[in-house]
Amino acid sequence: MFSKSKINEPGPKAPEAPKPTMPETSATAASEFKASAPKPKPPASVLSSDLHITGNLKTSGDIQVEGSVDGDIRAHLLTIGESATIKGEVVADDVVINGRIVGRVRGLKVRLTSTARVEGDIIHKTIAIESGAHFEGSVQRQDDPLTPKGSAPAAKAAGTDSAS
Repeated sequence: MFSKSKINEPGPKAPEAPKPTMPETSATAASEFKASAPKPKPPASVLSSDLHITGNLKTSGDIQVEGSVDGDIRAHLLTIGESATIKGEVVADDVVINGRIVGRVRGLKVRLTSTARVEGDIIHKTIAIESGAHFEGSVQRQDDPLTPKGSAPAAKAAGTDSAS
């Protein structure tokens, strides 16, 4: 009537051998999930106060300038330190100015702290100017300040001329 099942037999069991691999498989899946998760953002690149750069800087990351730059800077977040001097155009999603800029500033968010000194135009989406900041130039609000306003119509005009 009753028969002995192989499942309940003592000794090595074939069905139990895969059980230890199941947690390993889920651990592997978890590590793959972590690997596909966004990597943490690297810290900002810092240009020290004794550094003088002649030339343009471009990055998709963050830059903190403490020295001086003769050239244009393009970054995601740009922080100008109190001792920093920039001579050129600055373009960034977020610009925090504690030092001196001689040139145009373009940013989605532009902040001039009380120690800021800006000589040039500011084109922004949002702006904050603290009491004590020194600013000479014009301020213009644009929905997309990161792209020069005149470049899109010029490109269309150039495309129209070449097609004629």
